[in-house]
Amino acid sequence: MQRKNLSFEDFLTVKDFITADNLAKARSESKTSNRNLFDYLVSERYLSEEDLTKARGLFFNLPYIDLRNKSVNKELLEISSKSTITTYKFVPFELTDNVFKVALTDPSDMGALQALEFLAQKNRYRIELYITSYSSFQSVLQHSGNITKEVNQALEEVVAKEKIEFQKQQAKPQEVVEQKLAEEAPISKIVDVVVRHAIEARASDIHIEPSEDDLRVRYRIDGVLHSSLILPKTVHASIISRIKILANLKIDEQRLPQDGRFHINLEGKPIDFRVSTFPTVVGEKIVLRILDKSTGAPTLEELGIDGRRLQAVKDAIVKPHGMFLMTGPTGSGKSTTLYSILSILNKPGVNIVTLEDPVEYFIDGVNQAQIRPEIGLTFASGLRSILRQDPNIIMVGEVRDRETAELAVNSALTGHLVFSTLHTNSAVGAIPRLIDMGIEPFLLTASLNLLAAQRLVRKICDKCKTPTKPTEGIEKIIHQLIENVDKSELEGIDMKSLKVYVGRGCPVCGNTGYKGRVGIYETLVISKAIQDMINDRQPAGKIQEYAIREEKMILMQQDGILKSLRGLTTPEEVIRVTKE
Repeated sequence: MQRKNLSFEDFLTVKDFITADNLAKARSESKTSNRNLFDYLVSERYLSEEDLTKARGLFFNLPYIDLRNKSVNKELLEISSKSTITTYKFVPFELTDNVFKVALTDPSDMGALQALEFLAQKNRYRIELYITSYSSFQSVLQHSGNITKEVNQALEEVVAKEKIEFQKQQAKPQEVVEQKLAEEAPISKIVDVVVRHAIEARASDIHIEPSEDDLRVRYRIDGVLHSSLILPKTVHASIISRIKILANLKIDEQRLPQDGRFHINLEGKPIDFRVSTFPTVVGEKIVLRILDKSTGAPTLEELGIDGRRLQAVKDAIVKPHGMFLMTGPTGSGKSTTLYSILSILNKPGVNIVTLEDPVEYFIDGVNQAQIRPEIGLTFASGLRSILRQDPNIIMVGEVRDRETAELAVNSALTGHLVFSTLHTNSAVGAIPRLIDMGIEPFLLTASLNLLAAQRLVRKICDKCKTPTKPTEGIEKIIHQLIENVDKSELEGIDMKSLKVYVGRGCPVCGNTGYKGRVGIYETLVISKAIQDMINDRQPAGKIQEYAIREEKMILMQQDGILKSLRGLTTPEEVIRVTKE
């Protein structure tokens, strides 16, 4: 199986997976730090884990397979003991016509090969070997022990009930059949398990997506979608119907999108779900947004606001009146930032009223309302009513139209402190957007205190965080972005010996290298000079250039790079999130 007269290290250079110079350098550095060479190659990013695994596959003449998006039957894992699988790091993933397909992480491990030979003789299987990465191996183990086991048990019950009740169901109207199936214990259990595991995985959204052959469940965790489960297409209609029943939607309406919500208590925690259905050519797709109302608002520092940006926010929120706008796309954390600010301002002598869509966090002492456009309670109509409630501070979920913008500006001009959000890509982008909505520049300058923009980047997992040297390309980007940054922002960063951090992947972070998210921010203080530029209708680009040059403004991408140099995230993650 192994190639003769050629070591794997030499094979890497012969096949151009790594240059001879880099291999020699890594070999020397790994010896100095007393680390395994191949672990070192991956952690220092000479090679990705997948490329190293593929190289091993070529060296040992084994096909490569990634099991992270493959549903592995738990019964196959039970053919061998769990201790054997974890000791020798192999995964049985398919059994067809007595051919037992097994993925190894290390084909040079003679103990693993002997264990597989024993299994083959014992069960009279023919073993077909593949190679997979350690992350892929870990992913299978994690899924096999939790969600897959519970769902498979429920699926077995579904199949059993279908066999018994098939004839009776054919005689009933389809809607009655779907409702009955949706309320059956096995289907309810599948939905419960999917929802519970999503909450435990800290997911923000659950995607249930049909294809021609099966049903895929994906979770959005830390802003990135991850495959969780593959279900048979036969349960698609029942699962969709079950969720529709929970959200009080029409079961028989499958041609038009529907929106609803439902509420659960999980271990005493109140959790809301926003449900959105969407008809596709292969069936209805559903997305559930998870809103954990028991979660308190984090502090500004916990959100990731620091340096001059933190001071700008603190200065703006203590002013007696004026407007503070947070900008960014959907899902960038704007509302959470505003909740944190309201928590700071929430005092017995202050009347705070909010109008939201939806109410995501409850703040004791704050009067929170939710818009209901279907009965005429919009942001604009609600804001008019709020002004009659003697408020000191107003929070409007979003400025969506001219009417809401005018009311928000007038509220700020009449002695109220107003907070809201706007969909623009940058802080300065809010200025032309509001002018396009019909707000006169002189009204903007009189009402605006601060404009801020934000994105969310994934945080490096604390358990597997490792320092490393940036690649030549990344180092160049870092220097370009922080070339003109004020020295006070670089405190604690050694620019002569640049160091960044990566997450190597571990069970705590699901082998992603990331766990949780942190905000990256930019703030534009509406100074006298900025007011003059707005009144003169200067382009947004010129206003931003002036703020960077004269007022030491830092852009989101720069803030993100500074956070990567302090070990909170990676430069690649910052670039991914901030690219336009």
